[in-house]
Amino acid sequence: MKESDELSSRWQNWLASNDRGWRLVVGFICVICLALFLHFREVRLEVLELNGLAPHYTVAQIDFEFPDYEATIILKQEATKDIGNIYQIDDKQIREVRNDLENSLIHNQGWREAAPSSTFEEMYKAADEMETLLIEARFTDARTLQKIREINLSDVSYYDYIPPEVEQPLDLPSEFWSRLGQQIAMEHAFHQDAIDYMIGAFREKRWVLLQDTALERSLRSQVSHTVPEKITKIYAGTRIVDQGERVTSRHLAMMQSMKQAISESRKIWDPLTILASLLLALIFTAISALYFRISQPTFIRSLQQISLFVCIVLLTLLFAKLTEYALLKSTSNVIEAIRYPIVAPFATILICILLSPRTALFAATFLSIILSVSLAVDHSRFLILNLVTSIVVIIATRSLRKRKEVFGVCMKSWLSAIPVLYAYVLSEGHLGSYALLTDIGASFVFLMATAVLVVGLLPALETLFGVLTDMTLMEYMDPNNELLRRLAMEVPGTYQHCLVLGHLAESCAQSIGANSLLCRVATLYHDIGKINNPQFYTENQQGAVNIHQLLTPLESAQVIISHVTDGEAIAKKAHLPQAFIDIIREHHGTTLVYYFYRKQLELKGGRPDEVDEKQFRYPGPKPRSKESAIVMICDTVEAASRSMEEINEGTLTEMVDRLVSEKAEDGQFDNCQLTFEELGKVKRTLVKSLLLTHHVRVKYPKKEKL
Repeated sequence: MKESDELSSRWQNWLASNDRGWRLVVGFICVICLALFLHFREVRLEVLELNGLAPHYTVAQIDFEFPDYEATIILKQEATKDIGNIYQIDDKQIREVRNDLENSLIHNQGWREAAPSSTFEEMYKAADEMETLLIEARFTDARTLQKIREINLSDVSYYDYIPPEVEQPLDLPSEFWSRLGQQIAMEHAFHQDAIDYMIGAFREKRWVLLQDTALERSLRSQVSHTVPEKITKIYAGTRIVDQGERVTSRHLAMMQSMKQAISESRKIWDPLTILASLLLALIFTAISALYFRISQPTFIRSLQQISLFVCIVLLTLLFAKLTEYALLKSTSNVIEAIRYPIVAPFATILICILLSPRTALFAATFLSIILSVSLAVDHSRFLILNLVTSIVVIIATRSLRKRKEVFGVCMKSWLSAIPVLYAYVLSEGHLGSYALLTDIGASFVFLMATAVLVVGLLPALETLFGVLTDMTLMEYMDPNNELLRRLAMEVPGTYQHCLVLGHLAESCAQSIGANSLLCRVATLYHDIGKINNPQFYTENQQGAVNIHQLLTPLESAQVIISHVTDGEAIAKKAHLPQAFIDIIREHHGTTLVYYFYRKQLELKGGRPDEVDEKQFRYPGPKPRSKESAIVMICDTVEAASRSMEEINEGTLTEMVDRLVSEKAEDGQFDNCQLTFEELGKVKRTLVKSLLLTHHVRVKYPKKEKL
């Protein structure tokens, strides 16, 4: 825990350093990331819907080649036409003839005279071989045989013969039997007289031929796979699809190939292309820095604010790139219906809440332009939609006080998007369309997702960059907060003082445009150090013995002063925001605890050289913000007003002028940048507020008994 606090402290100190070198480093990081975003951008082309009518004609932007699937299918169909009918002998008939021949060999011994050199076993094997060859035999035309050879298949079992009629017994040609006899003689060591006997026995039969459709399909499939894919070249300027033409898969293939060719032509790894992206990013960053230097000099000098701004911009670019990737890579019809992603309001809400509406307006314009030229979207419509919704977000975010109100802001932004989307439909010559409904639904999803992301990221960004938003301030106003409950229970007088002081400080801050909510909430905690020693403070003694009568003036002063250091320690232990801690430390500045200093001086006989004034001064530092200075003034004036006997505008004005002048002469306002004009407004507001606080009431008479 201690290491974590130390690391957090170092980080906050680094952010508060405002070192120019580190600001340049943050700017360099911004340039690199922006260059990567601009460099690796997707190519945008007209989106065509399969079987739909093309709304515009499309022309090839570059020479490219594409796989022509339709032409390939035609080539395959033509190639498979070379495969003719293939026939085979009825295998059932072959087995019947084989069985008859076997019986003849057993019961009729005439084969011994026809084949005197052969044995029964040899004749039996020759019959088996004939049966096998006849079953394997296929008959087809010469073109089919040539195609079989072209695809490197064996044609041993194929014979060039087409039967004049099918499924009717017929005599097979003599060339077939001659090749069959030669094939048996080459493969087996049978006697020639045995081969001749078997050929003659099978040849005298009339055979039934059947069409082998399974083999035909198999051959056609193999021939189809051997046909290479047809690649068609399209030259730049060629019309790909005409307006009103029915979109086919061939058109989509051409569009996809053209997109790929354009991407390859960009040469993203070419040094000049990389240099161009870096130069563009540098130009955008330099223009932004120049704008902030002229219009918001305090912003450009703050390392904290610059780092936060760059962080939000980079998160938005990442969000946009992930959205684009999901839209381009997804095959879902739902995602494909999203035409205009709304991304810029994400950054606009965060910057408006964490920095300022003025900075948010610049970011909205800057990001809308960058995203519209970099993402694969309709540039002009994306730009208008994101800019309009972002401006509405800025207007609606100004009064944001609770986190759940972020959803209300996004709903207002969504309502502003609807007329913009309807204007797009009207510009296309329609009074309504299904696309309008999908666009409205998609914009709602994007803005609700934006609300969820903003609510989730806000606490992390607030903690990381030490930013205090109005929403967080409202949470610290909750009376159930542990410190406020302790303050109310243990030091009720101080708690009431804090409540009154909060009202005064808020009014004064509003009069000069300072952070009024911060003043109101911080004053609730500015005296939490009094919890340690509540009885030493007048507002908590409630008529009891004044304990300071038992202490020396120096001891009393040290106890009073200690509530600042004690409050700082309690605030750090409770992890209060740094802005609260600063006000706790600075609300007394380095002022003198004059009451006890005067008593110490009286004890020393009025000799100032014998009294160390530093021991009676608060440790400081002096107020470094307008809010701290306002709390200091209000704290001093409110305490002094309680001891006034006569309260009217004149006496209050005199008292306020005197006390503020004393603080100014003591140099307490040297570091807070309060102008004389603002100081005058604060004093006038204080007088008015105190008059209202100490208003006179009518005295009610006692009720007499009748």
